[in-house]
Amino acid sequence: MTKKRIGVLVGSLRKESFCRKIAKALQLLAPEAFEMEEIEIAGLEIYNQDFDDEGNPPAAWTALRERVKSYDAILFITPEYNRSVPAVLKNAIDIGSRPYGKNVWDGKPGAVVSVSPGGIGAFGANHHLRQSLVCLNVPVMQQPEAYIGNVATLFDADGVLSSDNTREFLQKFLQAFATWIVNNAPKQPLK
Repeated sequence: MTKKRIGVLVGSLRKESFCRKIAKALQLLAPEAFEMEEIEIAGLEIYNQDFDDEGNPPAAWTALRERVKSYDAILFITPEYNRSVPAVLKNAIDIGSRPYGKNVWDGKPGAVVSVSPGGIGAFGANHHLRQSLVCLNVPVMQQPEAYIGNVATLFDADGVLSSDNTREFLQKFLQAFATWIVNNAPKQPLK
């Protein structure tokens, strides 16, 4: 079986980011059929269409666009900032969606995991992100939804996932995502 390459976008830049800890836990729990890699977004310049219009996009934009093209699916992991996604994550999404007609997200199966120290698990960010992904033609897995609340209590002192319930949930989430990817892979056009 050919491995599915999964790009992982982590929407938090903090060095002790709970989103990154969840991303690492997901990588450890991933099915054999997955090869998961984080797509670094910290160094991306803020999107400005003038760079594309002038044919001079920053090298980091071009690298992101090319890298996203190489993945079979994308996993978005986001915290919640003011009931939405962090600017760094939205910026990466915007860069990948441009220039017009060259949307690198187009048709790539996706899934969203939202993470919060609070009890509602970044529900607002999760759904706000889904709105943007619909516009970009990313078929986003609907179930199971992944709202990881009270995340500060789920890891040991070394940053390793210590919650058996969360581990079991994430394994089920990844199995569902594997099925979602197969069922929603881009289809060849009819001839």
